[in-house]
Amino acid sequence: MPSHPLRVAVVCSSNQNRSMEAHNILSKRGFDVRSFGTGSHVKLPGPAPDKPNVYDFKTTYEQMYNDLVRKDKELYTQNGILHMLDRNKRIKSRPERFQSCKEQFDLVITCEERVYDQVLEDLSSREQETFTPVHVINVDIQDNHEEATLGAFLICELCQCIQHTDDMENEMDELLQEFEDKSNRPFLHTVCFY
Repeated sequence: MPSHPLRVAVVCSSNQNRSMEAHNILSKRGFDVRSFGTGSHVKLPGPAPDKPNVYDFKTTYEQMYNDLVRKDKELYTQNGILHMLDRNKRIKSRPERFQSCKEQFDLVITCEERVYDQVLEDLSSREQETFTPVHVINVDIQDNHEEATLGAFLICELCQCIQHTDDMENEMDELLQEFEDKSNRPFLHTVCFY
Protein backbone atom coordinates (compact mmCIF):
# COMPACT_ATOMS: atom_id res chain seq x y z
CA MET A 1 0.00 0.00 0.00
CA PRO A 2 1.44 3.44 -0.91
CA SER A 3 2.72 5.25 2.16
CA HIS A 4 1.28 8.58 1.02
CA PRO A 5 -2.18 9.48 -0.29
CA LEU A 6 -2.40 8.99 -4.02
CA ARG A 7 -1.84 12.20 -5.97
CA VAL A 8 -4.73 12.17 -8.42
CA ALA A 9 -5.56 14.39 -11.40
CA VAL A 10 -9.04 14.15 -12.91
CA VAL A 11 -9.31 15.52 -16.43
CA CYS A 12 -12.21 16.30 -18.75
CA SER A 13 -12.53 18.76 -21.60
CA SER A 14 -13.46 22.06 -19.91
CA ASN A 15 -12.82 21.38 -16.17
CA GLN A 16 -16.48 22.14 -15.45
CA ASN A 17 -18.68 19.10 -14.91
CA ARG A 18 -17.14 15.61 -14.86
CA SER A 19 -13.68 16.45 -13.51
CA MET A 20 -15.10 18.89 -10.95
CA GLU A 21 -17.68 16.43 -9.64
CA ALA A 22 -14.92 13.82 -9.18
CA HIS A 23 -12.61 16.48 -7.66
CA ASN A 24 -15.35 17.35 -5.16
CA ILE A 25 -15.96 13.74 -4.08
CA LEU A 26 -12.28 12.71 -4.00
CA SER A 27 -11.29 15.73 -1.89
CA LYS A 28 -14.08 14.91 0.60
CA ARG A 29 -12.61 11.38 0.84
CA GLY A 30 -9.16 12.75 1.70
CA PHE A 31 -7.37 12.32 -1.63
CA ASP A 32 -4.71 14.75 -2.80
CA VAL A 33 -6.61 15.74 -5.95
CA ARG A 34 -6.56 18.37 -8.68
CA SER A 35 -8.78 18.70 -11.71
CA PHE A 36 -8.17 19.96 -15.22
CA GLY A 37 -9.48 20.36 -18.74
CA THR A 38 -7.59 19.76 -21.98
CA GLY A 39 -9.59 21.98 -24.34
CA SER A 40 -8.24 25.19 -25.87
CA HIS A 41 -11.21 27.04 -24.34
CA VAL A 42 -13.89 26.38 -21.75
CA LYS A 43 -17.25 25.68 -23.36
CA LEU A 44 -20.59 25.72 -21.56
CA PRO A 45 -23.98 25.04 -23.14
CA GLY A 46 -25.67 28.11 -24.60
CA PRO A 47 -29.18 28.94 -25.76
CA ALA A 48 -28.75 26.55 -28.72
CA PRO A 49 -26.37 23.64 -29.51
CA ASP A 50 -24.51 25.78 -32.07
CA LYS A 51 -24.22 28.75 -29.66
CA PRO A 52 -22.10 27.62 -26.69
CA ASN A 53 -20.72 30.06 -24.14
CA VAL A 54 -16.96 30.09 -24.67
CA TYR A 55 -14.49 31.34 -22.08
CA ASP A 56 -10.74 31.52 -21.67
CA PHE A 57 -9.26 29.21 -18.98
CA LYS A 58 -8.24 32.37 -17.07
CA THR A 59 -11.93 33.23 -16.53
CA THR A 60 -13.03 32.46 -12.96
CA TYR A 61 -16.10 30.38 -12.19
CA GLU A 62 -17.52 33.48 -10.48
CA GLN A 63 -17.12 35.54 -13.67
CA MET A 64 -18.79 32.80 -15.75
CA TYR A 65 -21.63 32.58 -13.23
CA ASN A 66 -22.22 36.35 -13.31
CA ASP A 67 -22.02 36.44 -17.12
CA LEU A 68 -24.68 33.71 -17.47
CA VAL A 69 -26.95 35.33 -14.87
CA ARG A 70 -26.74 38.53 -16.96
CA LYS A 71 -27.47 36.65 -20.22
CA ASP A 72 -30.43 34.47 -19.11
CA LYS A 73 -30.72 33.57 -15.43
CA GLU A 74 -33.84 31.44 -15.96
CA LEU A 75 -32.32 29.31 -18.74
CA TYR A 76 -29.05 28.64 -16.90
CA THR A 77 -30.87 27.90 -13.65
CA GLN A 78 -33.19 25.41 -15.37
CA ASN A 79 -30.40 23.57 -17.20
CA GLY A 80 -28.28 23.31 -14.02
CA ILE A 81 -25.30 25.34 -15.27
CA LEU A 82 -25.53 27.96 -12.50
CA HIS A 83 -25.76 25.23 -9.85
CA MET A 84 -22.67 23.54 -11.35
CA LEU A 85 -20.70 26.81 -11.41
CA ASP A 86 -21.74 27.51 -7.82
CA ARG A 87 -20.31 24.11 -6.79
CA ASN A 88 -17.15 24.73 -8.81
CA LYS A 89 -16.35 28.09 -7.24
CA ARG A 90 -16.52 26.49 -3.77
CA ILE A 91 -13.80 24.03 -4.85
CA LYS A 92 -11.38 26.38 -6.64
CA SER A 93 -11.42 29.78 -8.32
CA ARG A 94 -11.12 28.88 -12.01
CA PRO A 95 -10.69 26.01 -14.48
CA GLU A 96 -7.15 24.84 -15.24
CA ARG A 97 -5.57 23.28 -18.34
CA PHE A 98 -3.73 19.99 -17.84
CA GLN A 99 -1.10 21.00 -20.39
CA SER A 100 -0.14 24.01 -18.22
CA CYS A 101 0.44 21.99 -15.03
CA LYS A 102 3.93 20.64 -14.36
CA GLU A 103 3.11 18.81 -11.12
CA GLN A 104 3.52 15.05 -10.95
CA PHE A 105 0.67 12.67 -10.17
CA ASP A 106 0.45 8.95 -9.37
CA LEU A 107 -2.79 8.67 -11.28
CA VAL A 108 -4.39 10.72 -14.07
CA ILE A 109 -8.02 9.80 -14.72
CA THR A 110 -9.65 11.09 -17.88
CA CYS A 111 -13.39 11.15 -18.59
CA GLU A 112 -13.45 10.53 -22.35
CA GLU A 113 -11.18 8.95 -24.94
CA ARG A 114 -10.38 12.21 -26.76
CA VAL A 115 -9.18 13.74 -23.47
CA TYR A 116 -7.18 10.55 -22.70
CA ASP A 117 -5.41 10.91 -26.06
CA GLN A 118 -4.66 14.60 -25.36
CA VAL A 119 -3.21 13.76 -21.92
CA LEU A 120 -1.02 10.98 -23.37
CA GLU A 121 0.16 13.30 -26.14
CA ASP A 122 1.06 15.98 -23.60
CA LEU A 123 2.86 13.60 -21.22
CA SER A 124 4.83 11.96 -24.05
CA SER A 125 5.97 15.37 -25.35
CA ARG A 126 7.46 16.36 -21.97
CA GLU A 127 11.11 15.76 -21.24
CA GLN A 128 11.43 12.80 -18.87
CA GLU A 129 13.34 13.84 -15.78
CA THR A 130 12.59 11.53 -12.87
CA PHE A 131 11.24 8.47 -14.74
CA THR A 132 8.50 8.28 -12.11
CA PRO A 133 5.56 6.27 -13.46
CA VAL A 134 2.11 7.81 -13.81
CA HIS A 135 -0.90 5.63 -14.57
CA VAL A 136 -3.30 7.24 -17.04
CA ILE A 137 -6.76 5.66 -16.97
CA ASN A 138 -9.78 6.58 -19.05
CA VAL A 139 -13.31 6.07 -17.74
CA ASP A 140 -15.89 7.14 -20.35
CA ILE A 141 -18.45 9.42 -18.71
CA GLN A 142 -21.17 11.26 -20.63
CA ASP A 143 -21.10 15.00 -20.06
CA ASN A 144 -24.34 15.46 -18.13
CA HIS A 145 -25.06 15.97 -14.44
CA GLU A 146 -26.35 12.48 -13.67
CA GLU A 147 -23.50 10.66 -15.44
CA ALA A 148 -20.93 13.01 -13.90
CA THR A 149 -22.22 12.09 -10.43
CA LEU A 150 -22.23 8.34 -11.14
CA GLY A 151 -18.81 8.59 -12.78
CA ALA A 152 -17.38 10.51 -9.83
CA PHE A 153 -18.41 7.77 -7.40
CA LEU A 154 -16.93 5.13 -9.71
CA ILE A 155 -13.65 7.10 -9.95
CA CYS A 156 -13.61 7.47 -6.15
CA GLU A 157 -14.15 3.75 -5.63
CA LEU A 158 -11.39 2.98 -8.15
CA CYS A 159 -8.98 5.37 -6.40
CA GLN A 160 -9.78 3.84 -3.00
CA CYS A 161 -9.04 0.33 -4.36
CA ILE A 162 -5.77 1.50 -5.95
CA GLN A 163 -4.80 3.30 -2.70
CA HIS A 164 -5.18 0.00 -0.82
CA THR A 165 -3.25 -2.24 -3.23
CA ASP A 166 0.07 -3.58 -2.02
CA ASP A 167 1.71 -3.35 -5.44
CA MET A 168 0.06 -0.79 -7.70
CA GLU A 169 2.38 -1.49 -10.64
CA ASN A 170 1.61 -5.22 -10.76
CA GLU A 171 -2.01 -5.22 -9.60
CA MET A 172 -3.36 -2.41 -11.79
CA ASP A 173 -4.45 -4.49 -14.82
CA GLU A 174 -6.32 -7.01 -12.67
CA LEU A 175 -7.98 -4.23 -10.69
CA LEU A 176 -9.11 -2.43 -13.85
CA GLN A 177 -10.50 -5.67 -15.28
CA GLU A 178 -12.60 -6.12 -12.13
CA PHE A 179 -13.90 -2.55 -12.46
CA GLU A 180 -14.70 -3.05 -16.15
CA ASP A 181 -16.74 -6.15 -15.35
CA LYS A 182 -18.49 -4.52 -12.40
CA SER A 183 -19.31 -1.17 -14.07
CA ASN A 184 -19.88 -2.52 -17.58
CA ARG A 185 -17.67 0.30 -18.94
CA PRO A 186 -14.46 -0.11 -20.90
CA PHE A 187 -11.32 1.33 -19.28
CA LEU A 188 -8.17 2.40 -21.12
CA HIS A 189 -4.84 2.31 -19.28
CA THR A 190 -1.33 3.46 -20.15
CA VAL A 191 1.75 3.99 -17.99
CA CYS A 192 3.78 7.12 -18.80
CA PHE A 193 6.88 8.50 -17.08
CA TYR A 194 7.81 11.95 -15.78
